[in-house]
Amino acid sequence: MSTPEVLDNTAEQTEAHEAHHDHEGHEHHYHHHAPALNPECSREVLVDVPAAEVTKTYKSITANYRKYARIPGFRPGKVPDSVISKRFAAEIRKDVIDSLLPERFNKAVMELGVTPVGQPQVTELTIEDGQPLHVKALFEYVPEFNVDGYNEVKVEKPSDAITEEEYTNELNQLRESRATIEPVDEERLLKDGDWAQISYNGDVQAAEGEEAAPPVTGEDALVEIGGKTTLPAFNEALRGSKPGQELKVEVVYPADYQEPKLAGKTVAYTVTVKAIKKRILPVLDDEFAKEIGNFENLASLEERVREYLTGRKRAAIEDETRNRLFEALSAKFTFPVPESLVQQQIDTRLERGLRALAQQGMTEEQMKRLDFNRLRAAQRDGATAEVKGALILDKIAARENVTVSDEEIDREVQMAALQSREPFEELHKRLTEDGGLNRIRESLQREKTAHLLYERLPVSA
Repeated sequence: MSTPEVLDNTAEQTEAHEAHHDHEGHEHHYHHHAPALNPECSREVLVDVPAAEVTKTYKSITANYRKYARIPGFRPGKVPDSVISKRFAAEIRKDVIDSLLPERFNKAVMELGVTPVGQPQVTELTIEDGQPLHVKALFEYVPEFNVDGYNEVKVEKPSDAITEEEYTNELNQLRESRATIEPVDEERLLKDGDWAQISYNGDVQAAEGEEAAPPVTGEDALVEIGGKTTLPAFNEALRGSKPGQELKVEVVYPADYQEPKLAGKTVAYTVTVKAIKKRILPVLDDEFAKEIGNFENLASLEERVREYLTGRKRAAIEDETRNRLFEALSAKFTFPVPESLVQQQIDTRLERGLRALAQQGMTEEQMKRLDFNRLRAAQRDGATAEVKGALILDKIAARENVTVSDEEIDREVQMAALQSREPFEELHKRLTEDGGLNRIRESLQREKTAHLLYERLPVSA
């Protein structure tokens, strides 16, 4: 999300008008029904250029086309203006608009004393050689609002100190990650906590009208008795059994079972218990520390675990607390939000979501079948809240004199260059030209401001 200082693409917005004229054969003057902007933060601007200046510009641009035009039957540079005007009518018209409109439009907007956002919506356009140029357009702007009392807004800020329980659980997870499954030597029956090594053959019961499915088979599969992911039918059948025993098990799979071919199916299994195994956790000692991450000893591993947990918890608490703080600030400071910024933020959220779906394996064809109108509607509230929060942070940043140095921006560009494997100088040049550096500065300033507000919050008792 960004808030450009001027509207420099006004001429591009007229192309739809030109296309309409060419298709319908109407005059170059009509009303364009563009998507609705937020009327609470929209303004209208008019630009009129005298006929004499329009004619002068038409002649100048037509002469330029004549200089380079190559038309059969005419020598280069000798094509009559009437032929040039007819052959290149659309191109000349666009060049005239590009020449006359942007600077005047931006000046008119700036004289209104507001900060424009998004692109203008041209609602009227009259452009004809020998006639005055007339343009009427709507644009949105960032409304004026104050943030007096922002320092008085407080939300709960929990302590980020880790507890012994959290620390112990993390160590136990490390042990679980290095656990081994080993045979049980003693002769006994299977009980909860054991792992049964089994072979199985299952007949899938076909529904009426369905073709018979192939049997479900497996060798040396491990099933945890009483495990969270073990189906109840297997727990009941295997609990109390012993190696060498053959069991009959009927399993009714839930409709949402993770394996589609078994979801909602009933399978009659013949199961043979081959062995009892036990999950063995490694001992927490210096050898374990060396094995898990080349730590010098257990003490150095424990210190690293505490540092990791502290950083993770601090980041999570700051993220949650800042979200609550933004909600409180948004509730305190009410003002209209430009629709163009909301739509930009919806685009950003959708792009982020689609990238995540692609990483999870969704194909382009599957994405095309998504209901994007519904997806956009679902993102609207979140996008609006993010835009409002960003605008509030901008105001607070100005109050607090929060700044971002060129060195900080260069560090961000350097990280982006490493990730994209693009030379720093090329990326920096491209970001400078397309406004990317300003967006980075804007984002860093908001991040620094949000962190400043978070740090000032008192820790809850």
